[in-house]
Amino acid sequence: TLHDPDGRADRINWLVIKCDQDIARLYSARFNLSITEWRVMAVLGHERGLSANTVAERTAMDKVAVSRAVSALMGKKFLNRQTDPTDARRSSLKLSAKGYGVFDQIVPLALAYEQKILAHLAPEAQNTLLAILNTLEAAELAEKPGAE
Repeated sequence: TLHDPDGRADRINWLVIKCDQDIARLYSARFNLSITEWRVMAVLGHERGLSANTVAERTAMDKVAVSRAVSALMGKKFLNRQTDPTDARRSSLKLSAKGYGVFDQIVPLALAYEQKILAHLAPEAQNTLLAILNTLEAAELAEKPGAE
C-alpha cells in the first residue's frame, strides 16, 4: 500500500471532489445535469467533433461513465452524434445549439467560482500553482507505463 504521511494525494483528490460538488450545486438543479454530464459538455464545448473515447481520455473518466453521460445528454437534446460516413463504427460528438446555450450559461458560473477560490492566493502564488500543475501534468504523462 502507499504511504503518504502528509496526505498530499488524498488532499488533492478531496479538493477536486469538493470543488466539483460545489460547482455542481450551481448548475445541477437549474439545468438537470450531473457532474459527469457537465464534464462531457465542458470538453465538447471547447473541442467539437471528438469521439467518446477521446472525451473519456480528456475527462479521465471511464468509457462506461462517458457513454451514460452521452446518452443522457442526447436524450436532453444537448448533444449530437454524427456517424463517420467512411466507417460506421466511428462517430463524433458535438454540442447542439441547445447544449451550447446551457454551456454558455454554466461557464461563467464555474469561472466565477474558480476565481473566488483562487482569490485566497496572492497573484504570485496563483502563478506558482499554475506552474506546479503544468509540471505535474507533464510528469504524469511522461511517467505513464509504456510512455518511454
